[in-house]
Amino acid sequence: MIALLLGMGLFRFETAHAQLSEQWLGVWTGTMYIYRQKALTDSVPVRLTIAKTNQPDVLTWKTEYQSTTRPMTKDYTLRVSDASKGVFITDEGEGTLLTDYQFGSKLYSVFEVNGILLTATYELRGNELIFEVTSGKKLTNPTNGVSSYSVDNLQRVVYRKVQ
Repeated sequence: MIALLLGMGLFRFETAHAQLSEQWLGVWTGTMYIYRQKALTDSVPVRLTIAKTNQPDVLTWKTEYQSTTRPMTKDYTLRVSDASKGVFITDEGEGTLLTDYQFGSKLYSVFEVNGILLTATYELRGNELIFEVTSGKKLTNPTNGVSSYSVDNLQRVVYRKVQ
């Protein structure tokens, strides 16, 4: 059963598998480093806000890219999809839904956009929340039924909680 726990200051999606503790909630800041084929190409200050909503199984998941030339805000939600399996859904709006899988203190998402495979992770480590996205294309010539993908790009942020 999914329940909002307010007693003793705890908030979590309460199930055996899908749960994010209150430690995930708050305002996090860091710098996103953007790499293309191992070379650092850019960096941008980032602010992530994870907050409760009026629905017990939904969190606000808002990322603000504080670039001086191209500021951007991604105002998403994260909701429990299948608590028994640790499955969440990131709702990006306009019908774009990404499936996230929780293992311990880490969320994983793998998806494809226009032939580009992306992997995204969030990992809570103490007072840090580490976010990474890699992307690449399917390499030609699969062998023995196995296809490989390049890892051409990496975006990485080590967030630290400020509130």
